[in-house]
Amino acid sequence: MNIIGPDYVVFGVDDLAAGSQFLTDYGLEDHGNGLFTALDGTGVIIRQADDPSLPKWTQPTSNRLRKTVYGVADKVTLEAIDRELAKDREVKTLADGSIESVDDMGFTLGFQVTVRRKLDLPGEQINAPGAPQRGFNVNGVNSSFDAPLPKPRTLSHVVYFVPDTDKAESFYIKRLGFRLSDRFVGMGPFLRPAGCIEHHTVFFIQTPPHMLGCEHFTFHMGGPTEVLLAGQNMQRKGYESYWGPGRHVMGSNWFWYFNSPFGCHIEYDADMDLHDDNWVPRVEDAKADRSQIFLFNWRNTWAPNGPDGQP
Repeated sequence: MNIIGPDYVVFGVDDLAAGSQFLTDYGLEDHGNGLFTALDGTGVIIRQADDPSLPKWTQPTSNRLRKTVYGVADKVTLEAIDRELAKDREVKTLADGSIESVDDMGFTLGFQVTVRRKLDLPGEQINAPGAPQRGFNVNGVNSSFDAPLPKPRTLSHVVYFVPDTDKAESFYIKRLGFRLSDRFVGMGPFLRPAGCIEHHTVFFIQTPPHMLGCEHFTFHMGGPTEVLLAGQNMQRKGYESYWGPGRHVMGSNWFWYFNSPFGCHIEYDADMDLHDDNWVPRVEDAKADRSQIFLFNWRNTWAPNGPDGQP
C-alpha cells in the first residue's frame, strides 16, 4: 500500500490558547482554526478536549492524542486500505473523503490523499577536507542576529507507548504494508510505510498498559544547525528541554525534545537515514548508548560577561 507518512496528528487539549502559543513558538503556521502546519502542509490539529468531533478515547490512560492521519499517494490506495481494514473492523468514510478506523492498540487512524507539498529548499551543506560543498565565499552561518528562525519542514514520525509491541508491529506490517527498519530488543520496532524511504515514521515502545499513548511526535528541520537554532529559541522562550540536543543511532537523526502541553513530548529532528527494500534491519539491545551517539549539555554562553549576564 502506497502510504507516504503522517499528514496530521490530532490532539484534544484543555487550554487551546496555551496549545496554540506553543505550536506557534515551535515554528508552525497558525491557520486560525486549530490547524498548525509545517512548510509542506503537514501539521498538528488541536481541539478542545470535549469537542464532539474528536474520536473518543476509551482507554483508562491520560493519552491526549486523538487521531493520527496518514497521507497516501492516491485514491486507489485509499480504497485498498478501506477494503483491507473492513475485513474485521469498522471503517468510516468522512465528509472530506478520508477514511477512519482503529488499529489493534485502540488508536484512531485516518487516511487521506496526502496534503504534502513537494519542497524545493536547500539543505544544510558542509565544507570538509576532500569534499567541499559550499565552495568559495558562501558563508555557512547567517551573521545577522535578526535573521528569521528556521521553520519545520514536514511532519516526520510519531512514537507510541504500547503494552504489546509485537501486536502493534504485526498490524502495521501485515495490514498496512509497513516495513521494519530496525529493532531495539525489549523495547520495540522502528517502522516505515511502503511509500516512504525514511528510516521510520512510527516507533513503538513497550510499556505497562496504563502508559498507553503518544510519547512524542516530531518535524524535520533543514539540518543540525536548524535543530539547534530552533531549540535554542524554545529554551529562550522558557520551554523545558526534555532530551538533547544530540544525535540518535537508529535513524542517525539529530534531535532535541521538549515538553509540550499535549501530554507528550515534541521533537525537532534532521538528517534521518533513507532506506530502500535492500536494507537489512538491525537488532540492538535497548541501552542508552545505542539510542544516542552523543548528547550535548546546553548552556547560555561561554563568555564570563556575556550579553545575557550569565557566567
